[in-house]
Amino acid sequence: MDALEVFFEQDLLSRCRGKLLLPKEIEESVEEFKRMKKRIATLNGSFDLLHAGHLEILDQAAMQGDLLIVALNSDASIQKYKSPKRPIIPLKYRLQMMSSLVMVDYVTWFEETDPRELLKKIRPHVHVNGAEYGENCIEKEVVEAGGGRVHLVSLVPGLSTTAMIKKIQCD
Repeated sequence: MDALEVFFEQDLLSRCRGKLLLPKEIEESVEEFKRMKKRIATLNGSFDLLHAGHLEILDQAAMQGDLLIVALNSDASIQKYKSPKRPIIPLKYRLQMMSSLVMVDYVTWFEETDPRELLKKIRPHVHVNGAEYGENCIEKEVVEAGGGRVHLVSLVPGLSTTAMIKKIQCD
């Protein structure tokens, strides 16, 4: 790890109020939570331009367990699956915003375009996903193989980051 990476991690740790789980340490942390008999819920996404729809799914996710771990797509991940012009808000600040929310217990991130590798490490009791992804979402097989289940939450109609960006561009 070079000096810049060390600074980045130390700065993030201080800004994220003790809620940051580094990807390289997540398995150890999760095992400790499970030893404490904590029911773990997970939710993933880019959470770019945080809005009320995000807050609703976060609230619903928090109700599914004792601890909510939110996994954010890295900037490179978002650029691969959404657009080279995204995200609007860099990962460092999205982690900071997410960690400031009372319903979020821990935040982490992943570099892949989807969270399956991270979910294999966490093995959540419940993984929460937007209902638009359906019963057979890509996370289902991994979550169920780890002994968990997927809980789907309906989106708030008309609220999405993409819709917000389009509206801003038109105004």
